[in-house]
Amino acid sequence: MGEGAHWSDFFVAQVGAAAALSGLLIVAVSINLQNILTNPHVLPGRAGEALIMLVGAMLVASVSLVPAQPVRLLGMEILAIGAVVLATAACFQVKSLIRVRKQPINWWLPRLVLTLVATVPIVAGGMMLALGHADGLYWAAAGVMLSLAGGVFNTWILLIEILR
Repeated sequence: MGEGAHWSDFFVAQVGAAAALSGLLIVAVSINLQNILTNPHVLPGRAGEALIMLVGAMLVASVSLVPAQPVRLLGMEILAIGAVVLATAACFQVKSLIRVRKQPINWWLPRLVLTLVATVPIVAGGMMLALGHADGLYWAAAGVMLSLAGGVFNTWILLIEILR
């Protein structure tokens, strides 16, 4: 990572946070599995989105910790992770919209915005790093933090809001 070696403490913390939140999500899904399965067109996909966002954040932070990695290679790794997370979350959302066409806009729009807000900075940071701009780490870091926040939000829905 060269110039980005000072980022290691940040990324170590993010790996730990993402792993812990992924565990919380698994617990939330297992506790409310029956409720989640009563709405099979929306909630399982939402759980999948939350998990892919948290795992994506963990992977971005993990690859950022690889020692002596060239900036361009790190950028390609982060870009690939961000693209996979974005594409996977989009697939979950498209499947949900196709199955439940009459969802009110306030059901799907916040979900879409959350996905874009969390993943676009990761993709942008990866692109910048792949082009040799070390400042892309700031974008990737923002995306990691936003992914953690998005994962917590979706976990809250699956753990608490589902019971209302």
